[in-house]
Amino acid sequence: MFKKLAMGTVAFAVAASLQVTTATAEESLYIPSLTYRTGPFAGGGTPVANGFRDYLLMINERDGGIGGVKIVTEECETGYSSQKGVECYEATKGKGALVYNPMSTGITLQLIPKAPVDKIPVLSMGYGLSATAVGEKFPWTFNYPATYWSQMTSILKYIDAHGGIKGKKIGFIYLDVGYGREPLPLLDKLAPKMGFSVVKFPVGVKEMQSQSSQWLNVRKERPDWMIMWGWGAMNTTAIKEAAKIRYPLDHFIGNWWSGANADLDTIGAAGKGYISANMAASGTDFPAIQDILKYVVDKGNSLVKDRSEVGKVLYNRGVLNAAFVVEGIRVAQKMTGKKVITGSDLRDAFEKIKLTQERWAEIGFPNFTLPMIGSCKDHAGGGAVFLQQWDGSKFVKITDLIPPMTDVVRPMLEEAADKYVADKPGWQTQKCAD
Repeated sequence: MFKKLAMGTVAFAVAASLQVTTATAEESLYIPSLTYRTGPFAGGGTPVANGFRDYLLMINERDGGIGGVKIVTEECETGYSSQKGVECYEATKGKGALVYNPMSTGITLQLIPKAPVDKIPVLSMGYGLSATAVGEKFPWTFNYPATYWSQMTSILKYIDAHGGIKGKKIGFIYLDVGYGREPLPLLDKLAPKMGFSVVKFPVGVKEMQSQSSQWLNVRKERPDWMIMWGWGAMNTTAIKEAAKIRYPLDHFIGNWWSGANADLDTIGAAGKGYISANMAASGTDFPAIQDILKYVVDKGNSLVKDRSEVGKVLYNRGVLNAAFVVEGIRVAQKMTGKKVITGSDLRDAFEKIKLTQERWAEIGFPNFTLPMIGSCKDHAGGGAVFLQQWDGSKFVKITDLIPPMTDVVRPMLEEAADKYVADKPGWQTQKCAD
């Protein structure tokens, strides 16, 4: 039944994508979209997919495409399955694909070795394998605006600034898959160095909505702070369980996949105080998002069910992904003098992109996100994060950007990158001057 549902969603998504433009591959910019509108994580995957699609459609409607060339976008439903993600990749890569946004750590891990062979960059914005930030070892994968490891250090800095972290016990509750386990090496490394202890609470995919045993252990261990690397129904369940045992929610911090409207809307006032990281502002008070409403949503060409979905955390994150891709294409067109570029051209552009705050404002996103400056060596930009807090009905930004502990993270990234390529004798690397 799941397969039938997924196939039906694929057909619907592709049909919807054809409304974007009817241009042929030879005269267009082809951007496949790996989505998960079905499956256990559809609640998070759907708004991201909607924001990504709507921004690209807006660029077509408002600007006639990029540099006079229309965008063709085609969705392929993965259900968050790594196997299905690879199948979608193989089915679309030959159509002139410029870039892949897997929107899943598991799928990203599968596509990393394929990217240099097929010469199509992988953009895993704020997720995926942290080691891909090392551009010398991973020329074809990009992790802007920050790795999971960088994000974790920013969260630890926040804790340290609010009562000190030395001698404290940190509880880490995480989805027990590649995504959730990704920051474990960093926590294990920093705990003795910074003087805190870690208690780990893994949550299996089948346990996402049944976490009573984990939270009984939290009650027993009594950690001073809780950090969450969750996704989907795990987040809502964890916050409810925390409130149930009266854990102080202002000492419970989720990463930026653990702090969306979908996670808190059903909890409401009971979730007041919960904190999460984020990479982009919420709301619609940005010229580019107003244009999405004008050119796409209000004309009935969006897949959002309600206008109020625009501007929410994950919708805006999908917009951010698409805006980064569009800017990369603009840079590639300027660098090459070509209107119709290749994946190789876009790869080069991602290393030259300069999304300063001034540039973000120029393209309709003033004070929307952090600067993202590309380079050959750093494929994550060493980005900072800000924290937001649930006030009972919405998220409110509570900090400025918190820079990561680059001096700690970068050597670890380089060590992890070296380890990844050590048993791959034919692995493609590059030399960087910057």
